[in-house]
Amino acid sequence: MLELEVVPERSLGCEQWEFILGMHFSQSVSIIQSQVGIIRGVQVLYSDSNPLDVDLVINLPHDGVRLIFDPVVQRLKIIEIYNMKLVKLKYCGLPFNSPEVLPSIEQIEHSFGATHPGVYDSDKQVFVLNFRGLSFYFPIDSKFQPGYAHGLGSLQFPNGTSPLVAKTAIYVGNMGAGGGSDEHNLKAPPPPLPLVCYHNNLYLEKADVMRKKACTQGLRLHLFTEGSSVTRVLLEPKKRCLTKEVLFGDTCEDVLSALGAPSRVFFKAEDKMRIHSPHAHKRDKIRRSDFFYNYFTLGLDILFDAKTQCVKKFVLHTNYPGHYNFNMYHRCEFSLTFPPENNSTESGKLIDVSPSQVTITAYTKWDRISEQLKASARPVVLNRASSTNTINPFGCTFCYGIRDVIVEVMANQHIASVTLYRAV
Repeated sequence: MLELEVVPERSLGCEQWEFILGMHFSQSVSIIQSQVGIIRGVQVLYSDSNPLDVDLVINLPHDGVRLIFDPVVQRLKIIEIYNMKLVKLKYCGLPFNSPEVLPSIEQIEHSFGATHPGVYDSDKQVFVLNFRGLSFYFPIDSKFQPGYAHGLGSLQFPNGTSPLVAKTAIYVGNMGAGGGSDEHNLKAPPPPLPLVCYHNNLYLEKADVMRKKACTQGLRLHLFTEGSSVTRVLLEPKKRCLTKEVLFGDTCEDVLSALGAPSRVFFKAEDKMRIHSPHAHKRDKIRRSDFFYNYFTLGLDILFDAKTQCVKKFVLHTNYPGHYNFNMYHRCEFSLTFPPENNSTESGKLIDVSPSQVTITAYTKWDRISEQLKASARPVVLNRASSTNTINPFGCTFCYGIRDVIVEVMANQHIASVTLYRAV
């Protein structure tokens, strides 16, 4: 049984690790992976059809804990302990929920102090006792309902029949983010990524695809990381913002200077798309391998040419659940704008086929823009599988070509990745 410390408006954890409100989904998964054999039976819940409308959830059924993440920014916004019997809980080092210490009304008031009167939900027959950043849910029998007007503590219960906490919620804000309702204000925005979760990494605010004369030039990246401010006492950590540009033709040294060391360097052992090239049958005289710089916290891969060691491709990842690479990358918040198509003619006259610009972001659905962009009619079917496991439970994706861009589309019409390459 896990023994965890509750910190209102902040976290649930122990000395070795903690789930912190505002942390990214991948950071929570990393904690769980580090506790193999201790945290068991993990479930990831999401919506295949509406991944942006339904919360992303990590459920720990053996520990009675549920982590609820915002589906757009994929940061932790609510921690629920929905089965109090499966976990030991402490506050300020003192237990308030364990087999020996039952979480009764009196125990909660003793551990957390005075608060405002509880809120009663007559439909669910539950009282919610709210502290700042923390809510406790007590199931109340209907026969005790008349006495609730002055708060939970005013109810009179026979000896030994005081209700016990059925569920606890940790969040940012006051009055349960939902005024005591069971929803905890699920539509409220999650807190920003806490400084304690930066871990000296570089993170992406947004990425602008730079285009000139209908050709992609590179990326303008708006980044943030941990900096420091000088005070009279000591150096205090703070968020530091910066803007960097990475262009086609940049060398490895240029990229390292702009973005720092990558999370991983990956060498391409084979190119499965080579068969679609008209020169696929020709072999290189000298066997070289192109290589990627993988920047996981930026949602970005940069491909370098083996011969010149200069940038030749960018891959922008959207990190949707249900994709083969889900949880490898943070979502790349990119913006790619295509100018209108003006190259069609009729009877010698120029026709404006697409009078307005078309912008693709990480949240664009392909079926809404494909006709405007004149994408390739027949997509390339991409079915990923590892060398050790040839079964891909997520199914195939479809790759469409648009000028100097390849868009990878999932079955639900959301964009999985965008590949930018230099037109020749």
